[in-house]
Amino acid sequence: MSRKNPTLHLETELIETRHTVTLRELCIRCHTDAGFIEEMVSYGVIEPRGAAQQEWRFSVDDLLRLQRARRLQRDLDLNSPGLALALDLLEEVNDLRRELAELEATHPLRRARDRS
Repeated sequence: MSRKNPTLHLETELIETRHTVTLRELCIRCHTDAGFIEEMVSYGVIEPRGAAQQEWRFSVDDLLRLQRARRLQRDLDLNSPGLALALDLLEEVNDLRRELAELEATHPLRRARDRS
């Protein structure tokens, strides 16, 4: 009998329905503490909804961004300002790649390397 992964099921459900998560849920899902999340909020890495910390709700995008931040911290040993900068730069690169792909789709150009 195969057992479904409840974490994967919850992640899929969150993404599909665009629910929000609490600070406690975010801590659990990202294997971190509230202090790290507060620091990421202070650097603008994630943006909670709600005035007081007890009311904070985070989007699925925040969850995914925080998971990426944790991986960068683990793999590259970046500090908090470095994480914020790295995430912003990675998003900018992704945006530029997407924009380039759209331009290439609407205005097909032969690349110099294709001419040889």
